[in-house]
Amino acid sequence: MFTERTPRVASARALTRRAGRDKAGRFLVEGAQAVREALAFGRVHELFVTEAAAERNPSLVDVDVPVSFVTDKAASGLSETITPQGIIAVCDLVDRPLTELAGPLVAVMVGVSDPGNAGTVTRVADAAGAGSVVFAGATVDPHNGKCVRASTGSVFHLPVIRARSLDEVFAACRSAGLRLVAADGHATHDLDQATDAGELTAPTAWVFGSEAHGLDDAVLAEMDSVVKVPLYGAAESLNLATAAAVCLYASARALRAG
Repeated sequence: MFTERTPRVASARALTRRAGRDKAGRFLVEGAQAVREALAFGRVHELFVTEAAAERNPSLVDVDVPVSFVTDKAASGLSETITPQGIIAVCDLVDRPLTELAGPLVAVMVGVSDPGNAGTVTRVADAAGAGSVVFAGATVDPHNGKCVRASTGSVFHLPVIRARSLDEVFAACRSAGLRLVAADGHATHDLDQATDAGELTAPTAWVFGSEAHGLDDAVLAEMDSVVKVPLYGAAESLNLATAAAVCLYASARALRAG
């Protein structure tokens, strides 16, 4: 049984850091549901499993990839959670080039630093039938452990694209025939008005900024439209993932109806 000192475990532990992931071209996926999705995706190199986790999930260890049994302490070192689940997969990175961007609905995150928010937006985009998710600019790594967990496997379901240049992202969206629509709480135009005017029937790339800072003026100036989610009650605002869900589903409904 492998311990935390076993070289393969030590090498895998380096994947909890972004530099280690980028260097190796691999990342860690933890938990039975996420590992199941990773195995279906088909790019798993190895599983690290505790005896207890193997007993709970026998179908996940009866697979055609190497399975290494590890101690609880070794599994804890590979985990980024308070309560490790004892089953971790080593997978190829999932990000794709901008040339694979596909519509008619795309979610673009710009400067989103919270991995939980970014992972949840990925999950929402997947559920809404988006063709791609773009992590643009200084947005968190989609392979971050918390981001992967928040996506609940959606990182394996649709193209996830990383691109540093916002200009290149916006140009790729336009080349794909997508309208650039930003969600901004200070916009004068709201989602109801955009829906009633038929604006959401066109292929759309929704652009979302960080919850703390939103989108800067230079980004907003590049958009075809800027809209806000109307607030009918006393809440001051919506968090990023909730606002993204409202916007993406409004577009999904309009596109399906059209």
